This record gives sequence, structure tokens and C-alpha cells, in this order.
Amino acid sequence: MTSPTTAKSRLGHGFGRLWSAAIASNLADGIGRTAVPLIATTLTHDPALIAGLTAVTFLPWLLFGIPAGMLLDRVDRRAAMAVANGIRFAVAAVVALLIATDALTIWSLYACVLAFGLGETVFDNATTTVTPSLVTRDQLDRANGRMQSAEIVVQNFIATPIAGFLFAAAIALPLWLTGAGFLVSVLLVLTIPVAAARAHMLGGEGGEAAPRPRMGAVVRFLWDDRFLRKMIVLTSITASALAFAQGSVVLLLLQTYSLPPSMVGVVTAVVGAGALVGALSASGFVTRFGRGRVMYVAMLLGGLGLLGVGLTGNMVAGILAYALGAFGVAVWNVPWGALRQAIVPGAILGRAMGIVRTIGWGLTPIATVLGGFVARIDLRLPFLIGGVVVVVLALIATRLLLSAGRYGQSAVTSTAETSTAETSTAETSTPEVQTIPEGTAS
Repeated sequence: MTSPTTAKSRLGHGFGRLWSAAIASNLADGIGRTAVPLIATTLTHDPALIAGLTAVTFLPWLLFGIPAGMLLDRVDRRAAMAVANGIRFAVAAVVALLIATDALTIWSLYACVLAFGLGETVFDNATTTVTPSLVTRDQLDRANGRMQSAEIVVQNFIATPIAGFLFAAAIALPLWLTGAGFLVSVLLVLTIPVAAARAHMLGGEGGEAAPRPRMGAVVRFLWDDRFLRKMIVLTSITASALAFAQGSVVLLLLQTYSLPPSMVGVVTAVVGAGALVGALSASGFVTRFGRGRVMYVAMLLGGLGLLGVGLTGNMVAGILAYALGAFGVAVWNVPWGALRQAIVPGAILGRAMGIVRTIGWGLTPIATVLGGFVARIDLRLPFLIGGVVVVVLALIATRLLLSAGRYGQSAVTSTAETSTAETSTAETSTPEVQTIPEGTAS
């Protein structure tokens, strides 16, 4: 069994394989997320329709978030991730072919984005639920920080700039590269240790499948935990405010800041620098200042960043304010993600995360569309309104957020022995196993 010193020094080969698969998927996702709005601007200039496209991205979490969680608590999560990204590879190929044959319309693009989202609900949920089976509980902040840092670096510093330049060269080119990235991710996912992908299916006597709690028990678990219940409501409203603000950001860059399409990715990368610093610093902040204080300040900074974008028409000031907001959101996501993973038992984590993300992201399509209509008045106005909402929420929830420090420490301590047992079991089967939503407060 891995010694405590070793466990703290490295996250293990199993996590490294998951991380590699996530990097490939993030590369594909980042290129696609940048290319699709740019493609949409060749089909329409209506802010409401552009924002609606962003809304459709989140709609699958409302429709399929809970079923995806139920699926992941029943099957090999590694296989589920492979199938999910296989679907996204096929969708990317369809969009590229529609562009090549001049048959793409804004409505067919909507349909393809919806299909992309269905695959995302499975892949992202699986990534979150597999992580606790690959690392120990005291490594969750580091593991989540590593995953989020990779996502930010790949999407903002590699994928996004590449997508902008590829789009300028040929509209369909980013979609072909998106499909290739998803295909590589499928192959990498299949190298994740089987013991981790199926850990939630075992645990009974003699290695038999453990009794699976019913869905009602999962709902009661989330409802009866007063802290979790309040935090889910808080993060759901916050995610909606963020989505309301950012739905028409591509038009803000192109029209208000007069950026050429090829430079959208570069500016997004600058904003991503703030998120990267936040993700890399988050676990250190938690260790030094405590989980509660870090989450409180991070939420305030996220709101102030949006507010800054809404108050200025200067490109440099707007980008710096956006970077500050991205820093706050990235810092928030790391301890909040680790806290959920530490509190919720692994056997119900898939369904619990499905419920949390369905509630949290289920309202974002409505918020995004509303933000698009408000953007018809002024493209900065949604940022102003969204920023005010987030700041006010942070102030109202001050006591709740600060209590996350005590609650988080209790959760991690109470699960330490379980984590050690899971590590030992996983390593018996596979020596390399040590024994898990996304720009929004997820």
C-alpha cells in the first residue's frame, strides 16, 4: 500500500491516465466551443440567437443530467466516457460535412450543439466521479486543481487561439480537429485502471456488488444535509448569473471591442490567464487560509470581475476585469469540487452529481437566453447585472460560505479511513491505482 509520504508527493499513474484523457477531450472541446459561436456569426448577427446557442449547450444538463448520473452509478465509467466522446466525435464530423456541403443552418447547428451536450453530461460527470477512486481524500484539492488547470491551459492557451486561426483559414477546419481530439480521448480513456472505473460497483462481501441505494435515498441524502442543500441553491443561482452575463460575449468582443475573428482566441487566452493562476493557486490558498475564506473571497472576485466588464467600454480594462472574474471562478471551483467529492459516498456520487448539475446548470439556458435579449440593449449590460447579482449573493451567504472551512475539514477527516481502504483494495487489483460542471461555478 502506498505510504502517506508517497501519496502526498504524487497523484499516481491512474490519475495521470485520466488527466491525459481529459486533456485530449479539453483540446477538442475548447476548439469546438470557440469555433461554434464563430460559425454561428456567419449564419446570424442576432444576439438572442447567439446566446440561445450557448443556452442549448447547457440544456442537456437539464434533460439528461440525472439520467447520466444514474447510468454512471451502474456501469463501467471508463466505457461510458469512451462512448460519450465517441458520440461527440461523430457530431463534429457531421457539422464539418454540413459546412463542406453548404447545408449548415443556424437550426441544424443548434441540433448538433445539443448532441454535443448530451455526450458532455456523461463524460464530465464520469471524470468527476472517477477521481475519488484514483486519489486519496486529502489529495482531492490537488487533483481538482490539476484537472482544472489542464482544462484552462488547453482550452484557453492552446485550443482557443488555434480555433480562431483555423476558422480564419477554413470554417470547417476547427471541426475536423475537434473530432480528432475526441477520438484520441476515447483511446486514452480505455487505459484508465478498471478497478477505479468499477469501484462504485463493488464493495460487498467477497467482492460482490454492494447494494445500490435507490434514487430517493440519494435525493434525501442531498436534502437532509443542510449545508449541501444551501450550497446547491447558492451555486445554482450563481451559475445562472454567470451564464446570463456571458451568453453574448463573442459579440461583445467582435462589436464593442472591434476585434477581428482571428483574434478572439488570443483575447480569450489572456482572460484564461486569470483562470489558470486561480486554478494553480487554489489548493495552496485552501491550505493557508482555509476553505471557507477562500470560497467567500473567490465568489466576491468572480462577481466584481463581471461587474468591471459591465462598467467599462475600454478593451484593456474590460479584459483585465474579465480575467479577475475568471480567477475568482477558478479558485472557487477547486475547493467546492473537492468538498462535494469528500462528502458524497462514491456509490451515489454519479447520481448526486447529476442532480447537482441538473439543478445548477438546468436554469442556465433560460438565464443565457434572457441575457441575450438584454444584450440587444447594450452588450455590456448583462455583465453589469450578472456581476451585481453574484456580489450580492456572496454578501448574503457570508456565514454559509465561511462555514465551509469547518464542514470541509470534518468531511475529509471522517472519510480518511474509507479513502485508505479504497486505496488498498484498488492496488490489490491494479498496482497503479492509489485510490470525481465547467467558466461557471459548478
